[in-house]
Amino acid sequence: MTPRPPALAQAHGALSDAELARFARHLGLRGFGMEAQLRLKNARMLVIGAGGLGSAVLPYLAAAGVGTIGIVDDDVVELSNLQRQVLHGQTTLGQPKTASAAQRLHDLNPHMQVVEHRLRLDATNALPLLQEYDLVIDGSDNFATRYLVSDAAEVLRKPCVWGSILQFEGQVSVFWAGQGPTYRDLFPEPPEPGEVPSCAEAGVLGVVPGLIGCVMANEAIKLATGMGELLLGRLLLLDALAMRWQEMRLSPDPARLPVTALAPDYQALCGVPAAMAAFAQVSAQALQQQLVQAAESGEPAPMQVLDVREPHEFALGAIAGAQLLPLSQLRQGGGDDVLPPEGQRPLLLYCQSGRRALQAAELLQQRGFSRIALLDGGIERWQASGLPIEKKR
Repeated sequence: MTPRPPALAQAHGALSDAELARFARHLGLRGFGMEAQLRLKNARMLVIGAGGLGSAVLPYLAAAGVGTIGIVDDDVVELSNLQRQVLHGQTTLGQPKTASAAQRLHDLNPHMQVVEHRLRLDATNALPLLQEYDLVIDGSDNFATRYLVSDAAEVLRKPCVWGSILQFEGQVSVFWAGQGPTYRDLFPEPPEPGEVPSCAEAGVLGVVPGLIGCVMANEAIKLATGMGELLLGRLLLLDALAMRWQEMRLSPDPARLPVTALAPDYQALCGVPAAMAAFAQVSAQALQQQLVQAAESGEPAPMQVLDVREPHEFALGAIAGAQLLPLSQLRQGGGDDVLPPEGQRPLLLYCQSGRRALQAAELLQQRGFSRIALLDGGIERWQASGLPIEKKR
């Protein structure tokens, strides 16, 4: 058994009468009791992401009595979130996820403080932000943020509870430089852009983030209270279809140089800007202007606009005049019925945010297409700019 680091939070202060009633089942729990409950009340935890994993982590931490929870997220609640992000609901559609989450957490536990950090974590703000908390819980959905959070936690010598989900599978562990391994010991190098599909592309079973998120909340509670054996040096793997958990041992790499400062650009570290730079980027406003001018003149648009998302996404709304050519179909060599002869018209590709469009562009380039541009920020930025979409049902 790995030696147990001390509890992160202090057991001082007192509980109010309302808190004594609220946490009665904890107070009567042998091995937990008043001391652990006071540690939770004094704990400060930072949660990265109020999405699928955060939807399980956040309410359980709030209900358990964590005194201060910071939430980092710059997204808003969308209808497609509600299949798995059960922290949010129909009444909070369009609201910032931090605000929606804060409302729900205060309803669960009015004695706690929720700090909304409505921003995108990057190398300029990560260190001062993490410095304010005892531990960080990483529920992010991209490799750049995962490396950033792990590196910032290593620089500050703070523990990081990490989880990841995709399709029917999940992973969870605790990273803590100086006490055990970090994310870089598990994944020394980031994958190539597009090598690992996103949840938007590959999907995720709605209960999987709940299962993984509950384990993450459990580890955070143990870190704050000093109880039990941590998942430090252990990686827990979930196969939800087989309903099987597996455990792998994980050790620090003695040859790995310690992280003492953050990289300036974690998107570049993961190869995203370099890959994007191979193709022209067209802004949402510039594309809209071209489409409007073409419609007014009665001429075809100067570029053929292709939506490389999946049919169910396309049906919910697409750019007027766009044709559907899913990335999955391109990977199988399809699309000849949609693609123009090479050289006839340049192509403009888009997806939700840009990642799948980049993969599609690389595949088309391999097939001999040379005049390819990408919609900067995808349809996500198009809609954020207030530009119209068409329902395709």
